Amino acid sequence: MSSEKLQTPFDPFTAWTSLLSPWGVQKTDLAELNAFFDTFFDPFGWLQAQRQQAVMDWLDPLGIGAAYWEVQQGWERHPHELLRWIGRLNQDQWRVQWQSWERFMGLPAEDPIPPVQYDERFQEADWTENPYLDTIKEFYLLYTRWIEDLIYATPDIEDKARDKTGFWVRQILNAIAPTNFFWTNPIAIKKYVESNGHSLLSGLKNLQTDLSYKTIRMVDETPFKVGENIATTRGQVVYRNELFELLQYAPKTETVHHIPLLFVPPWINKFYVLDLGKRSLVQYLLEQGYTVFMISWRNPPPEMGNTHFEDYMLKGVLQAVEVAKNITQAPHVHPIGYCIGGIVLTALMAWLNHTTEDKANLPIQSWTVFATLVDFSQPGEIGIFIDKPTIGFIEKLMDSQGGYLDGNQLADTFRLLRSNSLIWHYYVHSYLYGEDLPQFDVLFWNMDTTRLPAAMHSFYLREFYLNNRFMKPDDLVLGGRSIDVRRITQPLYAVSAEQDHIAPWLETFKLCGTVSSPVRHVLATSGHILGIISPPVQPPKRRYWVGDATGQCDGQAWLATQAKIPGSWWEDWSEWLRQPCGERQAPPSMGNAEYPPLCAAPGTYVLEK
Repeated sequence: MSSEKLQTPFDPFTAWTSLLSPWGVQKTDLAELNAFFDTFFDPFGWLQAQRQQAVMDWLDPLGIGAAYWEVQQGWERHPHELLRWIGRLNQDQWRVQWQSWERFMGLPAEDPIPPVQYDERFQEADWTENPYLDTIKEFYLLYTRWIEDLIYATPDIEDKARDKTGFWVRQILNAIAPTNFFWTNPIAIKKYVESNGHSLLSGLKNLQTDLSYKTIRMVDETPFKVGENIATTRGQVVYRNELFELLQYAPKTETVHHIPLLFVPPWINKFYVLDLGKRSLVQYLLEQGYTVFMISWRNPPPEMGNTHFEDYMLKGVLQAVEVAKNITQAPHVHPIGYCIGGIVLTALMAWLNHTTEDKANLPIQSWTVFATLVDFSQPGEIGIFIDKPTIGFIEKLMDSQGGYLDGNQLADTFRLLRSNSLIWHYYVHSYLYGEDLPQFDVLFWNMDTTRLPAAMHSFYLREFYLNNRFMKPDDLVLGGRSIDVRRITQPLYAVSAEQDHIAPWLETFKLCGTVSSPVRHVLATSGHILGIISPPVQPPKRRYWVGDATGQCDGQAWLATQAKIPGSWWEDWSEWLRQPCGERQAPPSMGNAEYPPLCAAPGTYVLEK
């Protein structure tokens, strides 16, 4: 029998015909008979093709099961390769088993499956010195790595299925790590013995508290109060609409540069990550002689569910630019966009550059972005959540919640991307060790979540992440104008973070070669937050690379030509800003007759829950 014959799918109707035709049963009779069996065995129509998808959407809204199935089918089509993988596992199992026997006999032996150098779970010496724990650790590492490698080696399936399956399997494997269980965590047992059981009692109290918060907390929030010990830089709210409040900060120098700075923070968090005590970027810039304005986005209530992305661009950023210009009487403003704030700023820049006429009179003549994507073809690990089934599920979720995405749900998503460090680390330290939570202002800010309007978030996910329309010239229309990032010509200072898992630096770097602007690019060490919030200190804690990146898209090639500099990139940026921000003069008034001060900074929107 040919292989083609074997691969022909089973057709029950044809089978019935072949079986019953010798007895004179006709096709029309068989059709009625099949219809009867369909009704008998599937009275609710759940097995019909048009209903199957609806059932799967209900059972598996994120498409996780479908991705698992693809991986399974991929290996079923290649049984010989699967057998080779099983053979490798058997060999490695014997290596681990032999090593464990040597350890139990008191013989020295190297771990055949060593932990990753920076995996904090297995840094305790007992994981190597104690043969029982060492065996548990080695078999855990063996199976987890084999499973993940097997998934990513699956032949003849789409990368999306591999990535999604690998991600969700990794969540399970991280959850069942031996460090997450009391009797297989040597530190938890030591703390229990040393504290006469009080560590476990404290852990149960921490768990009880976290249940009221409905999350595993990362920070003790009690010491922090916005406006009292964080977000304390003096200033006034000089404008307010339904989307944002505009803060103008009081000057700290006798003269200031003529062109003001305007921060456009992400609206998925509150603005004060840029104004955190000794790490305050706002304070630093004021001390360098710049006039600073800050957009404080509103935490949108359900009635703002129809707020669109272009509303944030035109009623938000452009309106803030016009108010800052009016108050300072400056010919233009230098805006700084962070994360999604940088994306909406880039969209506004393309919108302003829609035509080549009268560019000298545009309200923005230079700009800065932090950790900003424009090419979403490789968005990093967040891409796991970017497909039609997942976006459809998020849209239904927003509809059921009254027109918004709850900030805690978005925060939980980002925590899953680093579940060992952002979830299980706190689970172990809070519940198994009974430790107090850290008092860290950055973590407090991180937990101070905001909602996202349904219309904006749906548009953002579909048109930017899913369809990548930002990279298609004149394909995206915002505010009645087609958008083409390549038409932007104003000088740009772009900052990326080396360990950024939300906006990977090799992808954010592509902005340098997409715009037609002269570009100075910085790559800062650390991640999405601490790579940006990196004040000058002695001795230096951070490093950075900086240099011209005009017209370049290959981040690795650019990096190979740059020297690594100790210190904070803030100093380089402040020096670069001097030229586009103009000569120094007396500080402007705090607000003016048209935009009088409304209340003291940090304003009212930042306090809304």
